[in-house]
Amino acid sequence: MAKKSKTQRAKASAKKAAKKAAQERGEAVVAVEEEPKKKGFLAKKEAKKQEKEKQESLQDYQIKQEEAKPKKRRFQFFFDVRAEMRRVTWPSRQDVIQWTGVVIVALIFFGIYTLILDDWIVTPLLFAISSLGA
Repeated sequence: MAKKSKTQRAKASAKKAAKKAAQERGEAVVAVEEEPKKKGFLAKKEAKKQEKEKQESLQDYQIKQEEAKPKKRRFQFFFDVRAEMRRVTWPSRQDVIQWTGVVIVALIFFGIYTLILDDWIVTPLLFAISSLGA
């Protein structure tokens, strides 16, 4: 069986906690509702009222749970960064040296290309064009 990830374990833990809280709420509601039962048509009205109150209290509880802010973990970002850095496939030393050389050669090539284009082609053309009007 595969090992569960942290996220899967956290979701399972949250689900268990929610289930436990629901059971505790359910037991508390049962303990409160032990009143003498009414007979006749009033019993149905009373049952509907109780059912409606249960639904409203359940909805209120769910809204409060959603509004409750999660506990802040100050260094969680750094823990996540560290975990992500471990997952990265880093290049070997030889690859780093090779690609660094490629980048340096490309910089030199385009630097020389820009120098030639600017100093030997564009600048003389600009002087030639500007001298035509004078």
